[in-house]
Amino acid sequence: MPLGCSHVYIVPLPKVKDCTTKSLKYEDFRSIAISPVVSKIFENSLLMKLGDFLSTHNNQFGFKKGLNCNHVIYTVRRVVENFVNGGNTVNLCSIDLSKAFDKVNHHALFMKLMKRNLPVALLDLFENWLQNCFSCIKWNHVFSDVFAIRFGVRQGSVLSPFYLQYI
Repeated sequence: MPLGCSHVYIVPLPKVKDCTTKSLKYEDFRSIAISPVVSKIFENSLLMKLGDFLSTHNNQFGFKKGLNCNHVIYTVRRVVENFVNGGNTVNLCSIDLSKAFDKVNHHALFMKLMKRNLPVALLDLFENWLQNCFSCIKWNHVFSDVFAIRFGVRQGSVLSPFYLQYI
């Protein structure tokens, strides 16, 4: 894997409208990771060729083409209505996985991918891909020092939603 494919830069965007009169904190920013075009082409090619090994579960709605929150809300409402109309009580529990991309332990991911009997060449590729991720921050026209990404999957990566289904 060429090292240029695993370098991204992160652009912090302020979430607040008035960022000139108040001091901002980390949580006041949303970060956008910019990946090289060649990386996106490679990932899409890999997904087309080996997508059968990386298929997602039918219960996964997020990050799937043609599905979004509206589909989940509709599905949950239908299930709840069916139970309530049958005279049952329904209790719901929801989990916010918005930070899941940042918390993925690479070793745990590799163990789960191995249990799925992925070909060794594909496992090697994913290991190389994730172990050699580097980033820096771009603020205006200035770049920070480059740092290694040791946890999480790449934001904006075509393959990241497929990794997350194994965690």
